[in-house]
Amino acid sequence: MSQENVEIVERAIAAVNDRDIDTYLACCTEDIQLQTPVSPIEGIYKGSEGIKRYFADLRDAGRDFQVTIDRLETVGADRVVGFLRLNMSGRASGISLGGDIPATNVYDLADGKIKRVRIFLDRGEALKAVGLSEQDAYADS
Repeated sequence: MSQENVEIVERAIAAVNDRDIDTYLACCTEDIQLQTPVSPIEGIYKGSEGIKRYFADLRDAGRDFQVTIDRLETVGADRVVGFLRLNMSGRASGISLGGDIPATNVYDLADGKIKRVRIFLDRGEALKAVGLSEQDAYADS
């Protein structure tokens, strides 16, 4: 199941980059929860209505928000950790809000779909949340 979980996370990230809400929701359980500390889209988004609001907030915050995957790792049977980079410019100003901002996402899955996404800007916090150390995260690299 671990390779299938990685593939569903890859599809979800591609859907975010493409602003494809339907494909994103197809990757998720009905009670999906997405938690992000990234300003100006900070907060917790729940269910399909929450995800629709998240996509609207992304559109409003930055016209060119993109996620780049550095690496995806499975942790146990139903969890994927994504080592990612975020890029975004301000919608109104066009000023870069940051390029290649490192982020670590924790994806919890149930029955082959994403149930919860936790976005961390501190890699150590993300790894601690899943019971790993920095050495564990790079052991297979």
